[in-house]
Amino acid sequence: MNIAIIGATGMVGRTMLQVLEERGIEIENLYPVASKTSLGTKVAYRGTLYDVCLLEDAVEKDVDYALFSAGGSVSVEWAPKFAAKGIVVIDNSSAWRMDDNCPLVVPQINLDSIGPDNKIIANPNCSTIQLVMALAPLHKAFGIKRLVVSTYQSITGTGKAAVEQMEQERRNGESHEMVYAYPIDKNCIPHCDEFLDNGYTKEEMKLVHETRKILGVPDLPVTATAVRIPVVGGHSESINVAFENEFNMADITSLLQRTEGVDVEDDIANNLYPMPINAQGKDTVMVGRIRRDESQPNTLNMWVVADNLRKGAATNAVEILEQLTKK
Repeated sequence: MNIAIIGATGMVGRTMLQVLEERGIEIENLYPVASKTSLGTKVAYRGTLYDVCLLEDAVEKDVDYALFSAGGSVSVEWAPKFAAKGIVVIDNSSAWRMDDNCPLVVPQINLDSIGPDNKIIANPNCSTIQLVMALAPLHKAFGIKRLVVSTYQSITGTGKAAVEQMEQERRNGESHEMVYAYPIDKNCIPHCDEFLDNGYTKEEMKLVHETRKILGVPDLPVTATAVRIPVVGGHSESINVAFENEFNMADITSLLQRTEGVDVEDDIANNLYPMPINAQGKDTVMVGRIRRDESQPNTLNMWVVADNLRKGAATNAVEILEQLTKK
């Protein structure tokens, strides 16, 4: 198997390599791709060093799969060029997620949406992945009527520069290189991505549109608020979900416990609940604080946490790759 990693020197790209190595995936030829500024850099995989190359070089190689994590503009331009060569693209950007011809895939939920002719497969937004992982089994059992989600997102979702800003603020009280409009240390900023005309941000609307597509409910009522907080371990979400049908709490817990890739951590007597500090480095989606919403019928509250660089990005892409190779 020959694989290209586009954006191999970025946070998600390096995590993809780490996950591939952890899972013992045999790669005959690896092509780590980055920008010209990274030429001369070497990337390690399973004890071997590989030279970083450019997109125009990688697309001419005998590549089977290309894992993209270099931003939407790169994916828009280059994913079709790789696909035209017969290379299967698994794209981590937002470029192809809402394209009707591209499946938006979380393998545990909708792997069957990938057809034999799909050469570009979209990896969902990090916040969406952990959200639908917790919701999909409950939707199948009880039918979601309305969804309200608030996210508390790690700065790693913004990238290395955001981590550097927070670290500088913690050392010096301020940062001279501001990724955010305000200090992030000792702060939370209700502003993830760009604002749109409707007053929501792009990140919030990704949660709306992507959740509908993955669950197969185009008109599902969803509203979201996305907040950036000064943590690095993962994203957290407060979820309030109303169902069409009545449920009992034992069934909710049982369904989540039986869901592949989900860990229930919900023992309030012993202060056990998901936290980003415990999610870092893990591939599972952690669910806790599960409780009935007493303000209206058939409604549930949950707290969901996952490492946004792993299951929220790199691990989900690698899991897609693994399932495709099994097929």
